Amino acid sequence: MKKEFVQFRCSIYEKKLLRVKAKKSGLSISEYCRRAAFEERIIERFTKEQIEMYKMLAKYELNFKRIGNMFRKRNPRLANEVDQLANEIRKHLLGFKK
Repeated sequence: MKKEFVQFRCSIYEKKLLRVKAKKSGLSISEYCRRAAFEERIIERFTKEQIEMYKMLAKYELNFKRIGNMFRKRNPRLANEVDQLANEIRKHLLGFKK
């Protein structure tokens, strides 16, 4: 239970910056400052555009995997190149989670 009240001074610019960063992470300013002070992980929330890009990349990765599987017997070299591309997209998708 949080009972204590703490104040600190900052400039108007710093306060606006704290407000923007807190809003992006979905936290209140006080919770954002608390997490920053204790070096806890602060995760920025995705915008709708970022979510759409993530979904599109996931769809591309799946499609390239399917294309690679389709050409596996006919043209193994092409299948390997397509698989490499799909793996590269997968690495970018996993980067979103961090």
